Amino acid sequence: MWQPNQFRLLDTGVHSAAYNMALDEAILMRVGAGEAPPTLRFYAWDRPTISIGYFQRVDRDVDRSRVNARGFSLVRRMTGGRAVLHDKELTYSVIVPGDHPLAKASVVESYRQLSQGLCEGFIELGVHAEVVSLAQESERAKYATLGSAACFDSPSWYELVVEGKKIAGSAQVRAHNGLLQHGALLLDLEPDDLFDVLTFRSEAERSRTRKEFDERAISVRQLTSREITYEQAAAAFAKGFAKGLDLELIPHAISAQEHQDALHLMEEKYTNDSWTLRR
Repeated sequence: MWQPNQFRLLDTGVHSAAYNMALDEAILMRVGAGEAPPTLRFYAWDRPTISIGYFQRVDRDVDRSRVNARGFSLVRRMTGGRAVLHDKELTYSVIVPGDHPLAKASVVESYRQLSQGLCEGFIELGVHAEVVSLAQESERAKYATLGSAACFDSPSWYELVVEGKKIAGSAQVRAHNGLLQHGALLLDLEPDDLFDVLTFRSEAERSRTRKEFDERAISVRQLTSREITYEQAAAAFAKGFAKGLDLELIPHAISAQEHQDALHLMEEKYTNDSWTLRR
């Protein structure tokens, strides 16, 4: 019997955008059904990918012709938030059943708790991030932005920032009788790639928003001048989650059923325009 502080640790490595999103949902389904334990997963992307939030309108926020011209992937997440360029990063997901303390907590409180694990992970990499709370209006005003389609131009309720700049972006959903939070941990950053494929009302707006983005987001490489590998980052954040949330992480593998569920979700949902272009 798995205890609340015992999590299955999965490192699923590099996969396509559709499979990555499908596997997060497949694991959520099995965890929510009580057929898999609480899970911390790390993964990466087989090519640069724009992931858009559940509520975003693709044709308003993303230039699909530029996405295709660059050879990027485009996928819609089941979580909310704004567009993210997944490339030089470590991506994580935390998945727990509905009766787990993290799921019983409010959205804001669960973000706060999970941010402690992320914070400790950055410390393992030599980056002293801090958790920013935007619960007060004065703090929200400090981080107010132009409101672009890009995720990393402003922190959410509890986000990780270094020197006032966002270094991690997370999104959460409660579905399938469970909680899923996943996010991007920036090892390096190529803003030109992101801003080339987002749409703006004018080039002046693109330029203004890009300038603001540069003032709001930062990566591990920019802070440390070090090239951190995926493997180094995964090891650091495993230690960080274990310390920050007082977890026992047990290395494991996805089940055959989770893999089959993910393949089904890929075909029926995440590679299907009826999902990707639904808004």
